[in-house]
Amino acid sequence: MHPFLQNDFHIQWSRLTPDHVEADINQALADAKAAVDAVANQAPPLTYENTLLALDEGLEPLNRAWGLVNHLDSVVNSPELRAAHNKMLPKVSEFYAGIPLNEALWKTLKAYGEADLDDESLSPTKRRYIAETLADFREAGADLPPEKKKRAAEIQSQLAELTQKYSENCLDATNAWERIVTDEAELAGLPQSALDAARQSAAKKDADGWRFTLQAPSYIAVMTYADNEALRKDVWQAYAAIGRGCDHDNRELVRGILDLRHELANLMGKQHFADHVTARRMAGSGQAALDFGHAIFEKVRPAFQDEAKQLREFKASNATSHVQCSEEPPLLEPWEVGYWAEKQRKVHYAFDEEALRPYFPINRVISGLFDLAERLFGLRIETADEHRTLNAQHPTSNDDKASPTFDVQCSTFDVERSVPEVWHPEVHYYDLYDADTSEHLGAFYADWFPRESKRGGAWMNYLITGNCDSAQGPRSPHLGLICGNLTPAIGDAPACLTHREVETIFHEFGHLLHHLCGEVDVKALNGVNVPWDFVELPSQIMENWCWERASLDLFARHHETGEPIPEELFEKMLAARNYRKASANVRQLAFGKMDLELHINWPESGKEDLDAFIDATLRGYSPDYKTKPKSNVFNFGHLFSSPTGYAAGYYSYKWAEVLDADAFTRFQEAGILNPDTGRDFRHKILAKGNAADPAELYEDFMGRAPDPDALLRRDGLLA
Repeated sequence: MHPFLQNDFHIQWSRLTPDHVEADINQALADAKAAVDAVANQAPPLTYENTLLALDEGLEPLNRAWGLVNHLDSVVNSPELRAAHNKMLPKVSEFYAGIPLNEALWKTLKAYGEADLDDESLSPTKRRYIAETLADFREAGADLPPEKKKRAAEIQSQLAELTQKYSENCLDATNAWERIVTDEAELAGLPQSALDAARQSAAKKDADGWRFTLQAPSYIAVMTYADNEALRKDVWQAYAAIGRGCDHDNRELVRGILDLRHELANLMGKQHFADHVTARRMAGSGQAALDFGHAIFEKVRPAFQDEAKQLREFKASNATSHVQCSEEPPLLEPWEVGYWAEKQRKVHYAFDEEALRPYFPINRVISGLFDLAERLFGLRIETADEHRTLNAQHPTSNDDKASPTFDVQCSTFDVERSVPEVWHPEVHYYDLYDADTSEHLGAFYADWFPRESKRGGAWMNYLITGNCDSAQGPRSPHLGLICGNLTPAIGDAPACLTHREVETIFHEFGHLLHHLCGEVDVKALNGVNVPWDFVELPSQIMENWCWERASLDLFARHHETGEPIPEELFEKMLAARNYRKASANVRQLAFGKMDLELHINWPESGKEDLDAFIDATLRGYSPDYKTKPKSNVFNFGHLFSSPTGYAAGYYSYKWAEVLDADAFTRFQEAGILNPDTGRDFRHKILAKGNAADPAELYEDFMGRAPDPDALLRRDGLLA
């Protein structure tokens, strides 16, 4: 009767239709409210089992059901699903916001927690969870007076609605734009892979010619390779306009989100939202996060400025009308940078990234990644794909025309064999086992190709956190997912990826392993539920194996011949690795600084023009251009597609990049496929989740504190 509340490990996606959302979530809310009331009114003696554990178990059905609704909204969005989701969003947001503001519940939890914080009969992890829970409640306003609690709950509900609308606007604006080209002469410079993809995209829309969109594979190809400057400009302007148009306008939404976050932080006694968010993270404060980024920027600034000048000089020397040597090279347009940078790289390193693409067919990449995980971490991964009994032919690339409505997007399977369903025919399902014991650690779904019904970017999420507490019964497996928007297959040929897309797969798989390898006896502290500036370590460290010969040879094989990457091409790839690394660093630092400045200084700046404020705070973080580009603040889902998300936390990518560059040196010293080091990483980092302070976990693995200069040395920016 309530498919979103079903408790099967193999989720029956075909039953999770929009018409069930309202009834199922209302039922889950009623049950969750009853669970909260039961804990709030719990009579002494108070124990871990009848307080924190009872609360977690009581909320789990709602967490799971609403998580499924949110997930489907991200991967198979439809008008019906969006309407159902948005109808329930205020109720769900209000309920969650009200949990830490419930005075009776807080009184019970505080009475238990403050009395039993040092209870030696509990595991260290459970004692940590008690402390973390009390801190979470206080951070959310549990100690506020009633009138402020009421306002805090209102703010959280409003943030949920505004950020959901922001996300919808980004998706709709991306899908609203296309460019059909019918004259092949206008497409000079584009590689055959991009032309084939554009031709296939046009055919799916019953159009002649070549179709270009703002989805990542299409956009990046045009901006990198198209000789046609008018085409590049057109695509760049369309992408820059996402979130700024009349039909999908995020400008007032961003201002409202920032104001609400600032008000919430003030209610909680913090000067600004950045301090509110970072207080219990590794950085410790918004200013510390700003200082961290600024310190790196100062070290790379000279190289960054040199790279910008060298690119201008390169374009000037290669343009049809040359400038005199004594003249300052003219500024570039923003839609010229990727194009001329690729040409400069080819000249300096004789390296064309497209030459790598045939060596990265996605199936080989996936199988090689699994092989690497098995060798390093002592895991075994199996696929159920060969057992599928689909109700339609399994496609090799995205095809929204074949599935225009949600209720036919789910594949059906032979129920008697208990083979997992998926939410779309492109999705694959895998099981993860411990290689030594054959214990079923978990399972995951992988959904790699773009669709108009799917949000952009790449991400990992978890659907089920299994039980790892022997006191609560036998161990049960975890369940997670990874998604991306990678280059799709063309016709009958396999989907062949760029090297950056390969890194994306490895990155998201690192997040996934963090969840699936979790051994924490408290579900809420498992896997990726760690301080935000530590969460990217397991993901970013995995990218390192995309650059090593020994690991590349596990999967980088030509899709036709099976040959590995030729040594000459591999050497060129390595030589070009640090090309314009200062610019890449500054780009990330600029995003982090913009994020922090918006959440620290914008609310009290008295400024009216958000673009002008961002431009002033990021002075020096971008080269000068003929046409001054505006920020991506209105199309920056990391910051504005959820009430918090990466808000005041985007610096975490760079913070964790320092950690991953340093931690990988241990693998390099021992051998990058050394299983002892890999298993040490699994058991000391991946398995531990938030069972201890992340600084302690890192030092336990490395035997020392992190080296702050490791990243710049890896990037060739520091001797």
